[in-house]
Amino acid sequence: MEAIGALKLTATPTFAEVDILKSQPGWVSLITIVVLLFLALTAMAYMTYYERKLIAYMQDRLGPTRTGFRGLLQPAADGVKLLFKEDIIPRGADRWVFFFAPIVVFVCALTSFMLIPLGGVWRLPFSPGWHVNLFLTDLNVGILVILALGGIGVYGIVLGGYASGNRYSLIGGLRSAAQVISYEIILGLSLVGVMLITGTLSLNGIVGWQHDNVWLVLLQPVAFVLYLVAAIAETNRAPFDLPEAENELTAGFHTEYSGFRFSMFFLGEYINMLVVSGLAATVFLGGYDFPIFPGPWWIFIKMLLFIFIYVWLRATLPRFRFDQLMGMAWKVMLPLCLLNILVTATITLLVSR
Repeated sequence: MEAIGALKLTATPTFAEVDILKSQPGWVSLITIVVLLFLALTAMAYMTYYERKLIAYMQDRLGPTRTGFRGLLQPAADGVKLLFKEDIIPRGADRWVFFFAPIVVFVCALTSFMLIPLGGVWRLPFSPGWHVNLFLTDLNVGILVILALGGIGVYGIVLGGYASGNRYSLIGGLRSAAQVISYEIILGLSLVGVMLITGTLSLNGIVGWQHDNVWLVLLQPVAFVLYLVAAIAETNRAPFDLPEAENELTAGFHTEYSGFRFSMFFLGEYINMLVVSGLAATVFLGGYDFPIFPGPWWIFIKMLLFIFIYVWLRATLPRFRFDQLMGMAWKVMLPLCLLNILVTATITLLVSR
């Protein structure tokens, strides 16, 4: 594994291709795509197992135990069950929109995951300079693309609620739109300080900057906390799961979905958890870099830590009221984001002089 310092990248104003990608054989890129897809879907499946076992431990229960050794085959059993369940489309639904809404959520989440760098460059032995990039691509505006895909993904939730022909679903979709618009702003603004300090939007560039200097969580602790809270709301996780509040809206935006269409929403939600966890690990905790044995295993360990925090909050905190959720975003978190940007810009300007 080459030193991470070799991955120093410079930001340019276009979607320029990184030179190091050009020397990788096409068949290696294809294998990388297949491996990343396998990792995303497998990790998503076992996140459900991890969440159920962790919450069971916190609540003095056993969790899944029957399917396979210690319940390890429970995710596979759940997938098979959803695949063969009856697919019901309500009579008053908009059939085409009803069909495509979960696909939008799933595809946007999966595409975002593909942009997270899982490692650096691995040279192939006995080859004419070939190597394997442990990242699919390195856009010099990678952060913006991930944020944009997150914003597009909410259209799937809104359209799913609208197309169902159900008032509970419609209210859940409208809630999701208001919630994601509010917290997407917080999510983006919390990362502005990172961009000001590093001078790049490239995820590999940010990892390289942290390798040469210090983890950004030490320089941007306020932004780190704001990002974590906004990421939970962005992914509709408890205690911010208002779009699917079962005590108010039956099941919210996916009330009328069943079978594999429902599982697409489910897949999208859990892959989005991987995305926001991977982005937090990359931007604030050095990504795949670590003082001891740097490599892709470290980013998975850091992502697991963030997912543990999400599960812990779900098992601990009650659901917020919708007015509390909106009030916290606009009255508390937005002013803190703007203040953090002002302080960071001022200090960066003074230090640069």
